Amino acid sequence: QVQLVESGGGLAQPEGSLRLSCAASGSSVDIYVMGWYRQAPGKQRELVATMRSDGNINHADSVKGRFAISGDNAKRTVYLQMNSLKPEDTAVYYCYLVRFSGSVYWGQGTQVTVSS
Repeated sequence: QVQLVESGGGLAQPEGSLRLSCAASGSSVDIYVMGWYRQAPGKQRELVATMRSDGNINHADSVKGRFAISGDNAKRTVYLQMNSLKPEDTAVYYCYLVRFSGSVYWGQGTQVTVSS
């Protein structure tokens, strides 16, 4: 069983920064993809950023130039550095992991609120 533990959410002012972390339990967990989705109230879940095991990285157009995904393979951890935050970035952010088998796992979600 894979568990994802997220941290780092909270309240930030517009143009502020936050850093999210997501750690996957289990030293034997193989990782094909890790990344982040977000879901704002009344909206569908939106892909924010992904990091593939071969190093391929993608960011949604809405966050390009402001957010950056990175990872530490040894720690089975992925990070999301969020800069120049906007009120429209307010959402619950979910970490996810895809194993080479195709199994998908989700974190519990962490609230990010951007408000003055």
